[in-house]
Amino acid sequence: MKNAEAWDYAIGMIKVDGLEPTEDFKKYIEKEKSGEATMEDVKRFLDKKYKMKEPVNA
Repeated sequence: MKNAEAWDYAIGMIKVDGLEPTEDFKKYIEKEKSGEATMEDVKRFLDKKYKMKEPVNA
């Protein structure tokens, strides 16, 4: 499976659940497809955006 096909499949699976990737995430996907970004870049983007912060009193 080619990279673009894998992303199309993944997005399709998200849409089956009635969800839609954000525009920012779609931009990163296109960058990864074109070689402007790596999967590690995409992972960092997602971690930065969605990673839970540790509580101060943990």
